Amino acid sequence: MNRPEQVTAQKNEYRLALDLLSSLTDAPTAGAMRTAAVQAIMQRVPQSRVAWLSQHLQSWELSGTTAALAQIPIELASTACDQGTVVRSGLWSAAPISAGNEAAEALLVSPANALDDSELGLLAGILRLCMMVLQKQASLGVRVEQLQTLLDLTSNWHRSQDSTQLLENMARAAARILHADRASIFLWDRNRSELVGHPALGVEGEPLRIPDHLGIAGRVLRTGVAERWDQSDDPQAINKRIGEQLGYTTRSLIAVPLTDRRGRAMGVFEVLNHQDGRFSADDERFLGELAKHASAAVENSQQINELIRTRDRLVQSATATSQLIGNCPQIELLRDTIRRVAPTDLAVLMLGENGTGKEVVSRSLHLQSKRCAQQFVAVNCAAIAESLLESELFGHEKGAFTDAVAARAGKFELASGGTLLLDEIGEMSLAGQAKLLRVLEEKIVVRVGGSRPIRTDVRVIAATNRDLAELVRQKKFREDLYYRLNVVTLHLPSLRERADDVIVLAEHFLDEFGHQIGRRPPQLSDAAKRSLLKHHWPGNVRELRNLMERLTYLTAGPTIEESDLSFVLAPGAMRDEGKVPNNLTLNDATDLFQVEYIQRQVQAADGNIAQAAETLGLHRSNLYRKMRHLGMATNE
Repeated sequence: MNRPEQVTAQKNEYRLALDLLSSLTDAPTAGAMRTAAVQAIMQRVPQSRVAWLSQHLQSWELSGTTAALAQIPIELASTACDQGTVVRSGLWSAAPISAGNEAAEALLVSPANALDDSELGLLAGILRLCMMVLQKQASLGVRVEQLQTLLDLTSNWHRSQDSTQLLENMARAAARILHADRASIFLWDRNRSELVGHPALGVEGEPLRIPDHLGIAGRVLRTGVAERWDQSDDPQAINKRIGEQLGYTTRSLIAVPLTDRRGRAMGVFEVLNHQDGRFSADDERFLGELAKHASAAVENSQQINELIRTRDRLVQSATATSQLIGNCPQIELLRDTIRRVAPTDLAVLMLGENGTGKEVVSRSLHLQSKRCAQQFVAVNCAAIAESLLESELFGHEKGAFTDAVAARAGKFELASGGTLLLDEIGEMSLAGQAKLLRVLEEKIVVRVGGSRPIRTDVRVIAATNRDLAELVRQKKFREDLYYRLNVVTLHLPSLRERADDVIVLAEHFLDEFGHQIGRRPPQLSDAAKRSLLKHHWPGNVRELRNLMERLTYLTAGPTIEESDLSFVLAPGAMRDEGKVPNNLTLNDATDLFQVEYIQRQVQAADGNIAQAAETLGLHRSNLYRKMRHLGMATNE
């Protein structure tokens, strides 16, 4: 796989990985985690069916899909778990999430070619990690409940993500509760065969390092058995050399092992010099219980830190691959503005024609903000019926209306902590605008049919191809909402205004699609480049991207000639011939025919959209929606 293809694939995998990690963070139970994970995969793999099967005793349970259990090939899931690898059969492919001595679980996806084996196996691996972390957290929660007397200490420890501060708090708590002079938590550095104090209370400067085979600490590490010692015992049992170097005399101590959940040695928890001269068996048992919590807290802290580091790497990689392409002054200015605005929580209004890249810019703002680890949710206001707008944005409770068979969170709830893109904001009704303004000002939503206020923290980005200022003058857009959204305005230039970037973008898309389908990206001839520069580009970057995708698939030779562009760049010629070219895909040919036919009807009606809609058998608003979907210019 070549580098650009790797970047594209990794970008999708990173975003899905972030979604799955987010579902792990939000899920209170394993069942909720399964449902949230399946929904995240279905959103990232469009037009697919996804199911999570879990075996309990002799039966299987289904999570996160509307399909019935009878419609899912259980035998395929069982085979995948038995073989420990991805298997395919008919319309489905399956990958094992857990197998062996664990309860069998499998991820199934249909159609079978929606994901290749490596992608499906990677998803199953991520889910396996998420379930492991969730199970470990649940196990730790049970342990904390059993040790109610230690709740105050452990609750503070588990909230900490600073491992250095976490260990110091543990050592100080142990010394205080056991009435000791000092306490040390030694973590085992296997590579250097040393026990390293994190911290060694009372020792200044560099971390205390001792050989892992000396003294009582070394023996406890090797045997995994706790020990107590005082001056009445064998004086040769302790490593006096360390005390001499530190100018400290050890009179009594307890040392207990630190082990992970699999029983593997992690280090030693040691407490020195009881105020009464010696430690009791009760002190040893207490330190042993404390050490169990310390071990779990250290392990969780390490896992959390590793997940955070992984998340940050993924976000940084996604940010690097979501940069705006182009070198013209307008794009350079836009990049600079994004860099300055992204770290703030200011509302942003993006203005520009259809296809100029408003969602790309929105994602770039999100990924460069402090909210980058949270959700990015995009809503097309023009695609939501007015009757459903409130439910879509603010959510609804079960039974709120006829089809409300279950409670559902709205987009504001889903995007809480992250970024919400309100695309085509100019198409929202005045009633919807009033409700939106209330939420933006109060930062509280109430679900349809509910009464409980839900606080939401969302950064709002609005986008439109309409002239909102003119709509305000025409009383079609609320002035107060306009000023609430228009804190920072970004004007996205049309492709006609950045002609110098046409070839740069075209070559970028050719390279991207070429690597996607496994062919050497075709090159543009000089004549083809001149034709691209002459074109008006009514569909902007989206039109250019679609054209390059068609050419990548349809041109067999290594070079794209001017004649290869004509069937897209000269639709008038197709009208003269009275037919659509026969070298297009069915979807492209259908879209092209609809554009041509709508244009003819509008021209026949002298530009009267209502009359053209009546001829076409459509409502006027539906015709406008259809034209926008096809990338056609409207005068609405």
